[in-house]
Amino acid sequence: MDEITIDPFIHVRMVKSFEYDPRGKKISFISDFTGVPQVWELDRGDRWPAQTSFTMKGITFIKYIPHSSDLIIGMDVDGDEKEQLYLLKESGEKIALTDSPEHIHLFGDSSPDGKWIAWSSNRRKQNSLDLYIQNLETFEIKLVFAQEGTILVEKWFPDGKSLLVRKANAPLDHDLGILSLLTGKMDWLTHHKGEASYRDFHFNKDGDHLYLLTNQDREFFGLAVIHLASKQITWLEVGEWDIEDLVMNKDKNKLAFSMNEGGISKGYLVDLKQTKLYTWDTPMGVISNLRFSPDQQKVGFVLNGPAHPSDIWELELNTLQAKRITYISRAPIVEERLIEPEIISFPSFDHQVIPVFYYKPTQTSGKSPVVVYIHGGPESQTRAVYSPFLQYFLTQGFAVAAPNIRGSTGYGKTFTHLDDGRKRMDAVKDVVFLVEWLKKTGEIDAGKVAIVGGSYGGFVVLAAISHYPKLWAAAIDIVGMSSLRTFLQTTSPWRKKLREAEYGTVENDGDYFDQIDPLNHADKINAPLLVIHGVNDPRVPIQESEQIVEKLKKRNHPVTFIRVEEEGHTMVKLKNKVNSYSLMAEFLEKHLGSN
Repeated sequence: MDEITIDPFIHVRMVKSFEYDPRGKKISFISDFTGVPQVWELDRGDRWPAQTSFTMKGITFIKYIPHSSDLIIGMDVDGDEKEQLYLLKESGEKIALTDSPEHIHLFGDSSPDGKWIAWSSNRRKQNSLDLYIQNLETFEIKLVFAQEGTILVEKWFPDGKSLLVRKANAPLDHDLGILSLLTGKMDWLTHHKGEASYRDFHFNKDGDHLYLLTNQDREFFGLAVIHLASKQITWLEVGEWDIEDLVMNKDKNKLAFSMNEGGISKGYLVDLKQTKLYTWDTPMGVISNLRFSPDQQKVGFVLNGPAHPSDIWELELNTLQAKRITYISRAPIVEERLIEPEIISFPSFDHQVIPVFYYKPTQTSGKSPVVVYIHGGPESQTRAVYSPFLQYFLTQGFAVAAPNIRGSTGYGKTFTHLDDGRKRMDAVKDVVFLVEWLKKTGEIDAGKVAIVGGSYGGFVVLAAISHYPKLWAAAIDIVGMSSLRTFLQTTSPWRKKLREAEYGTVENDGDYFDQIDPLNHADKINAPLLVIHGVNDPRVPIQESEQIVEKLKKRNHPVTFIRVEEEGHTMVKLKNKVNSYSLMAEFLEKHLGSN
């Protein structure tokens, strides 16, 4: 067992939402260096970045306005996800743009001349997102399209006269449309059978072709181009993994993207003139925020890996060599202890192969206690990224198994839908079969298995310990649902329809929810339980945790409940992370013991 506390692992600072200043002088990014996410910038000549926003609330995103060094930024109130938009001038002045705190505002794009922005909001009706444009000189707001459902702005057309928009029919089924700002008419682009998603859009120079990523008529996301006049789609690059994070340079002759190979990213560069594909080397991790530099000589990106916490890297296009350019995450005491996982897989109850990131502890004498970590979503994926929580447990002699159970993304459409509706408990069975498989390896202590998960992962935790109570020595549920019935009745109105596409409806599937809901099986739980929930959570209301904690307390079951003030569905503030993660560490050490 390593004599180190969890604190230094939590204090590793992270970088996200990196952008190049269009004028080429600097880069801007969000970091939680001060304990709350703020905007920082790095001038090319400086060795250390400077903080440029100073707000009490965390910054959620940044985007530069074309031809300027001014930023659009987003903020919500302590995790309530009712994002408001602001103009952050180069001078440091902050101007409120939306100022309607009871509504959400999802930023879309700026007009090519930099005079307007477009965004979606539920101002007209709580459960629908309509389209608005706003003038950045007068701050006037115009409603340009209203319809039932969820519609998002993706891109402003190069001629400034239309918007490319995306309608979400279900979490993973979308349609693309072109909204004329002159006539207000919508022309839908993508007629498809079955389910299709579209993302990462880029116009060619003439604005008559659209490069994008899509899985229309395919299992995986590929690189395609749509001829806008004919609406015909042509495939440029397809494979057996999802392509992600497509970007295009200013001259419109190069593309960059990453390939999600089982949760690990590989970066690629496409020269459209030569139709050649190049790749480059990076440490194990996830590449995001790919950006071409304004001078088009570099591609910047954020790399976040198990042994390389998130920082900004740059690829020199003429040498295809990548190097790290920020050291926000630097923490020598932690770095020397970080462990990378191996990817393993096991057959589940129906012989479906389930992939797992398996981390072995550095020091172990005999069999290891094991922490099974379940991601949220469920349409999400455990990736090869830095986790303070998981890395700390490795130093304490625990093994960590982080499976991508059925329902996860990254392994094709079919796999993602294996847990839909009344197949929900098949995903929980995957976790049970993982534990049985780990026992057969002879490496783990079968009496010291804990399960931890957040959001949907929290539901899986509660379902696992209530339906399979004998397997677990301890459990941690973070912002999880204890009942699909009550969750669908109380989640935020703009989310409800999209969640029903995954879980089913109370009207049609209420009987099934009643059969499986952990809340109805709370009397069977054996494992000591720690429950953590943000008070302002708009996705999974805190009542989901309160109701199961209350049931367990009534039967004097060992349960600890941490209500986290000033947080929502994810913890943002450093002080709350330190407090919650420290309690999680103490809890698991108490119940699993160390080697």
